[in-house]
Amino acid sequence: MKEMLQQNESITKSRRAILDRLMVMDISSPGLPTPDESMLTHFDDPLGAFVAMLESVGGAVHMLDNPHEATDILNQIDVFASAERVVSLVPEAVQSSFDVSQIKDPHDLSAVDWTIAKGEFAVAENGAIWIDGQAMPHRALLFIAQYLAIVVSRREIVHHMHQAYARIGTPKSPFGVFVSGPSKTADIEQSLVLGAHGCRALQVFLTP
Repeated sequence: MKEMLQQNESITKSRRAILDRLMVMDISSPGLPTPDESMLTHFDDPLGAFVAMLESVGGAVHMLDNPHEATDILNQIDVFASAERVVSLVPEAVQSSFDVSQIKDPHDLSAVDWTIAKGEFAVAENGAIWIDGQAMPHRALLFIAQYLAIVVSRREIVHHMHQAYARIGTPKSPFGVFVSGPSKTADIEQSLVLGAHGCRALQVFLTP
């Protein structure tokens, strides 16, 4: 037993010595390549391209004149009109049915019917919307709710992911995510199933 403990201690010291050496090594590497702008996709109508792409992956898009119109549209959807637990992070568009700031354990959000999130900007290339984690009291809200709605300005659309990452820069929040369309899978018999692992449907509201 004593020999085994000594052997484990020796292994631990050796591992630590290797890691310490790696930490102080100065490793130089070439910088990232500069993308050729002429090879990147640019759309004559970024808004139209975004809408077409998002709808092609199962999302629904609504054009608004005022944010509060989102509530009127959602009330026409049965699963929203009958929803009991709605978390809205965009109060000017939709009101919450309870105070999510009182929730400490994300597991307590398992019964959330709808999450209404704020998007920072959208990407025409793939129909994705960037959501900054600073606006999320619990990141689980984007994935645990049965249905998801995102409110984003239609003036905030970039052409492609290169522009998207340039806009994000160095994130201020430890969490952020691109969302595009509802959850889906086509692994089984190549049959597309929406709402397989996350939200069952995505509603996107484009404000002025």
